[in-house]
Amino acid sequence: MLPRKCKCIVGVSMKDLRFVIISGLSGAGKSVAIKVFEDMDFFCVDNMPPQLIPKFCELWLKSQGKLSKIAFVVDIRGEIFLKELDRSLKELETMNIYPEILFLEARDEIIVRRFGETRRKHPLQISHSILENIQEERKRLDELKSKANIIIDTSSLDPRRLNTEIQKYFQKDRVHTMQISIISFGYKYGVPIDVDLVFDARFLPNPFYISELSELSGKDEKVKEYLEQFPVTGQAIEQLISLINLLIPYYLKEGKNYLSIAIGCTGGRHRSVYLANELGKLIRLKDYSVFVRHRDIRKEEKLFKEKL
Repeated sequence: MLPRKCKCIVGVSMKDLRFVIISGLSGAGKSVAIKVFEDMDFFCVDNMPPQLIPKFCELWLKSQGKLSKIAFVVDIRGEIFLKELDRSLKELETMNIYPEILFLEARDEIIVRRFGETRRKHPLQISHSILENIQEERKRLDELKSKANIIIDTSSLDPRRLNTEIQKYFQKDRVHTMQISIISFGYKYGVPIDVDLVFDARFLPNPFYISELSELSGKDEKVKEYLEQFPVTGQAIEQLISLINLLIPYYLKEGKNYLSIAIGCTGGRHRSVYLANELGKLIRLKDYSVFVRHRDIRKEEKLFKEKL
């Protein structure tokens, strides 16, 4: 790795900032890589001309740490600018910025096959032969490759495994990267279509039919006390949280960083709201990022007002 100097920008240490230049051969996986960096909350720019990098970094420094992670793709599409990369890197040194360079490559026959599968043109277009274009690109990028901190050969990697490989180098505490969204809903208003897991809470006794509870919601203490008096409530929560905790590591292993869970009851006001809140509390204990939303809770409230 290139050495890093430390400098403070309004209380933000340079060692806490990440700046990555992504490059490599066409067909080696740069489009997959930039999506991985976006999922890791990097600010990403594709096909960045090298001479513009210092200008961008000046703006970055003036952001006072608002952007803590950035990644640029620099490749053969900007070949006329590659000569400027050395000058840009030296200019960055004067700002005490030392980018990490990730270089992706693959064997010639693999890249030929990938271009054949996608039916895309090679960006160089100096020859009618894909292989000759690849070999020429490899020569032109040799100098940039020599500057790389990390070189990944993607010949035997599918997108999921490349995702994992990149995260291994550039993301800390991967186990805590899963972002989980929990939504409560009412079946009478339709099942959410953009979710991964759906659980039905209608097996629980319905507080709606208890006069002093019907106008309350699953957020209210009286509704919680009512539901928690039934042994099945605690048993169900224990089983659900056990299942979710079992699945999350496998979702992460498959390269999935976002998980959406929907919990439904008849109207989306009592049982589903209660379960969504309880699961959210328990999942947060594992240090995952959790967002809980109650989609239909206000719709039932509107119905109650209309009856009055």
